[in-house]
Amino acid sequence: MNPSTMDLMVTLKQDCLRSERKRGRKPGRKAADKVDMKAKLERSRQSARECRARKKLRYQYLEELVTDREKAVIALRKELDKYRLWGKELDEGRVPEGMHALLEEMGAIKQEK
Repeated sequence: MNPSTMDLMVTLKQDCLRSERKRGRKPGRKAADKVDMKAKLERSRQSARECRARKKLRYQYLEELVTDREKAVIALRKELDKYRLWGKELDEGRVPEGMHALLEEMGAIKQEK
């Protein structure tokens, strides 16, 4: 082989390697690409369905959490109102209803036996 043929072969081999590294669409792969594209779209749709389902579950969980916290806030406000009323009655020199039972429950007053 003469040197010019060798140079031509090396150049062709380098061009072939470069074309393998190219990005983008490749000519002559239209039928296979359509199948791949359909599969890709279906995977994308399935992923979107799963994402929406997870989002729905997350929002349901958060709504339940908020509802539970709101119920706890309402209960604590009722308890606070009760203690405020007891404080007013104590300031007026009266023992509030239920105070004796609460003190017994807490063990502040020893029960007679």
